[in-house]
Amino acid sequence: MTNPSTGGGFAVVEMFTSQGCNSCPPAEELLTEIERNARERGQAVFGLGFHVDYWDDLGWPDQFADAAYTARQEAYARALGTRGLYTPQMVVNGTVEFVGSDRRQASGAIASALASPTSTSLTVSVAEWHGQRVVLDYQAERPPANTVVNVAIVQRGLDSEIARGENAGRTLRQDNVVRAFASASLGAERGRLDLVTPPDLDPRSAAVVGYVQENGNRAIVGATHVELSDA
Repeated sequence: MTNPSTGGGFAVVEMFTSQGCNSCPPAEELLTEIERNARERGQAVFGLGFHVDYWDDLGWPDQFADAAYTARQEAYARALGTRGLYTPQMVVNGTVEFVGSDRRQASGAIASALASPTSTSLTVSVAEWHGQRVVLDYQAERPPANTVVNVAIVQRGLDSEIARGENAGRTLRQDNVVRAFASASLGAERGRLDLVTPPDLDPRSAAVVGYVQENGNRAIVGATHVELSDA
């Protein structure tokens, strides 16, 4: 099943977070609220929680963390001119960043993104799905030069008991957690990507988010999603 992006606006909301950061849970709750409200309203808002690994040495290793997600945040820091890395950080459509728990800035950035027309149409479909291997087909129309297509599998409703670190003793419920991620250059308008998913992924609460991003200024120009349970 495919879910193409439309000509209307969209908002890809990337959150850089960690279970080891005690200021991150409020931001993650805000991301959950944003994504849930958007689904109820039929708005094209796609939340992605990238768990970074630079908190792991401070008492609690985040099981969802990946060095590749830290590298992704570093690329944003270079493109957006931020001083160093921090959590929680929210980035909307690749061009606007702010503290992830800032409800006012999140609302404004998302409203602005939804009001902007989509310049690139993207379609993503699940071609194969065997065990921990998901094969995705994508097709982009009118992508700018020097762009990539990103695909992420995100999972909702994950509960984690935190034993150490700044959130010790808490049970964190996290949504939109990125469980697998891949990118490919858009040298052609269509292609295929393979993702390896974790063995505990529940497809009933997981979705594929695809988005087209410019390499230079990191602007996201098209996005879509499909629920894995519909594939």
